[in-house]
Amino acid sequence: MDRFLFPRWVNKFVPLMIGVLLIGGAYGGTVLFVASSPEILNRGYQPKQPVPFSHKLHAGRLKMDCRYCHNTVEKAAHAAVPPTSTCGNCHSGKDAAGVTPYASVLPDSVALEPVRDSLATGDSIDWKRVHNLPDFVYFNHSAHVTRGVSCVECHGRVDRMDVVTVVEPISMSWCLECHRDHTSHIRPVDEVTNLDWVPDGEAAVIGEKLSTELKIQPSTNCSTCHR
Repeated sequence: MDRFLFPRWVNKFVPLMIGVLLIGGAYGGTVLFVASSPEILNRGYQPKQPVPFSHKLHAGRLKMDCRYCHNTVEKAAHAAVPPTSTCGNCHSGKDAAGVTPYASVLPDSVALEPVRDSLATGDSIDWKRVHNLPDFVYFNHSAHVTRGVSCVECHGRVDRMDVVTVVEPISMSWCLECHRDHTSHIRPVDEVTNLDWVPDGEAAVIGEKLSTELKIQPSTNCSTCHR
């Protein structure tokens, strides 16, 4: 019996199959080790920042409004990381003549040296993202905070954190739960950045009233977040 011989043109498929396996393996590894990494999903993630900024001090003890630093949160989808010039309003250090401005706070602090270097050179501080949604997810901060959804709902009590930590899963199911039962997650718009706010009554009842007044109708359609 003669041996069966594959046609010569089959040889062209060998490198193609190897390429498919390599690309498939790279894709699977990306999904497994990147898309499901602590930076994106895990509660408890708290990256070390180049400057030890304490929300507990600034937002807690000093009662600084979140919008002083994250000044785009009411107007844009992205809650901007503040430019170094915002930090420099309090932590400018010595000027070109070596004189410390009257309002400068901790002008000689070693921990604040990256702030002073950034102010002098114009180079940005390499802040590490804490809450990082995948690229295929669209989230609009302004659509939430201007409708009574407080920072606390997603980020927790940052005014009690020396190091900001992921406290919620920020997963699709978690977001859908809020959209399907949103009334207990809504507060008066002027209390959104008041992290100490406590409802004067049942939260769901207050939320129902506010939902009607603000005409809030959260969507659960896939296209809302996956555009």
